[in-house]
Amino acid sequence: MKKTTRDKLHIFIVMFFIGLIMRIQMPVFTPFASTLGASSIIIGIILSVTSFSNLIGNVIAGPLIDQYGKKVFIVVPMLASAILFFLHGMASSSTDLVILHAMNGFALAFLIPAAFTLLSGYAKNNRQQGKNMAVYGILSTITGIVSPMLGGTLVEFIGYENTYFFIGTAMLLTTIYTFFYLRDRQLVVVNNAFQKKQEIHAKKMNSNLSMIYLIAFAVMYLHGVLVYEIPYLTVDQGISTSDTGKLFSFMGIGTLLTLSLFFIHRFEPLHRLLTGLTGMSLAIYCILVTNLPLYLLLLLIGIFFGLIMPAMATAITERTPREMHGKAFGYLSAVYSLGIITSSFITGAVRDFISPYFIGFLVGMLVVTMIIYNKIHQTDQPKQAFVNN
Repeated sequence: MKKTTRDKLHIFIVMFFIGLIMRIQMPVFTPFASTLGASSIIIGIILSVTSFSNLIGNVIAGPLIDQYGKKVFIVVPMLASAILFFLHGMASSSTDLVILHAMNGFALAFLIPAAFTLLSGYAKNNRQQGKNMAVYGILSTITGIVSPMLGGTLVEFIGYENTYFFIGTAMLLTTIYTFFYLRDRQLVVVNNAFQKKQEIHAKKMNSNLSMIYLIAFAVMYLHGVLVYEIPYLTVDQGISTSDTGKLFSFMGIGTLLTLSLFFIHRFEPLHRLLTGLTGMSLAIYCILVTNLPLYLLLLLIGIFFGLIMPAMATAITERTPREMHGKAFGYLSAVYSLGIITSSFITGAVRDFISPYFIGFLVGMLVVTMIIYNKIHQTDQPKQAFVNN
């Protein structure tokens, strides 16, 4: 096996286990917080504070990753996260969860952009980039199918506290593997020329990525509604954590179906993003206004979600120079966090008065309308200039 292939395999293994471990708590956290006395508003605040700390970490992480390398920003946050997961199992109040969840969000803020930046260094062109991100997407989707069921089942057998001890142990073992086997793709040289390049590309990057980041915000807003509302079925309707975990798994199965269609990556990323966001928005609206089974609608949402995520990464790498990937992915993660912050806060505050699914639909379709209007406006400008001449 070639050294490059072997190194990339280690990245995929590490990213797979990170996703697997972190998603185990998806059906676990909300009912666990509820058992500690947290109301729906408090749970929304916890998720919002966590996402806010994650956002701050993302903004800090991007430039540091570009300058100092990736591995250190993968290993250290994983070790910190392992310790914090252990402490989750010892929490005795919702206040403890606010602090621990916020600290964990900050630690993980460095991990995800660093991992994506490291993976992007193994692509020589956009098509390879799309394939790498699709492989990651498939692995991530498998974790999305397995992890919620595993988390829900663990709670029923060993309880909430021991489930978090299990998560912490798994993260610690993955950290050890990462330390010994993961390698930085490139040596990082910091000099004046590099810093000047960053300044030159800053404005270009901001203008090129604004539409992509706007779509990313809407996608994470919709995702945040689901992450909040589906586990809350255990509180509202008495559904078991195992069953809510299975519901998330249907979403994962839908995503896996889309990611398995590799020919999709030949289409323009922005078109895939718009199609996926429109589909997600309409499917979430159907949860509110139709009697279709929830698992079927989540399967459909997963299909559109699978269309979005690889396209998002490809769109980022197409629009930024390689030496700016750390910053671009850092900002993307920050936008993701902002979407979750906004979604968690609004959902927790208004769910007793208006359906969060309806607000999610409005957010998604508003962004789609804005992007389409912007594209039409950009297309009309050259025509108008021609007529004036």
